[in-house]
Amino acid sequence: MKMLDGGTVMFAEEYYKNVHESLKNIKEQEMDKIITAGEKMASTIKNNGLLHVFGCGHSHMVSEELFYRAGGLAPINPIFDTSTMLHEGARRSSEIERMSGHAKLTIDNYKINPDDIFLIISNSGINSYPIEMAQEAKNRGAYVIGITSEAYKNVTSRHPKNLHLMDVCDMYIDNHAGYGDASVKVTEEGVKAGPLSSINVFFIANSIILVASEILSKESENLPIFTSGNVPQGDIQNQKLLKNYKYKVKHL
Repeated sequence: MKMLDGGTVMFAEEYYKNVHESLKNIKEQEMDKIITAGEKMASTIKNNGLLHVFGCGHSHMVSEELFYRAGGLAPINPIFDTSTMLHEGARRSSEIERMSGHAKLTIDNYKINPDDIFLIISNSGINSYPIEMAQEAKNRGAYVIGITSEAYKNVTSRHPKNLHLMDVCDMYIDNHAGYGDASVKVTEEGVKAGPLSSINVFFIANSIILVASEILSKESENLPIFTSGNVPQGDIQNQKLLKNYKYKVKHL
């Protein structure tokens, strides 16, 4: 292995160990919840429902990770609010995530049905926007699943009623990212780098999809899963899915 001057890549090695340990903890401690979420997802698909996905800031990447990608399920409906994405202003996105009263304006642009699942991701789970999105989704009858970090459960919430995301979901899954997210101490003063939440949440979300896919595969060979458009016949194989879902999934 190539070494840096001084003969060490200690920080990267420590980060690898932290990622490995956190994923191991998720497998050992959260798999029952992941299976339950996957079972709910499979039932939703069989009933022609959708999985809506929402997150602010870096958490919105999960919406894109699951949506319209190779190996991804077609009935995934991402909830996009570009004002919470970093490309429209990083500080602004943080301010909007903390705002109360914004969620209804966004969710009213999407059709949420009682047979649907709503997946909400917020690492801290203390900001008003994702908390109120969970409440709005529940008001519309959806089954709400949160992915958040239990490390923040005793941190004061920014929600007007001091609620946390885990308080308002039908179920939540701990992403096992520590307080502050970053996991590797890089200075003697205690500055840290190497965040865990995105890697962990991608694993959790894709595991939910895989559990649902495994259940559905036992009943049918025709799973609503996209094929890569960069392999032979990929576009052709995807056309039927696009035809079936283009009027249900807003951003297709």
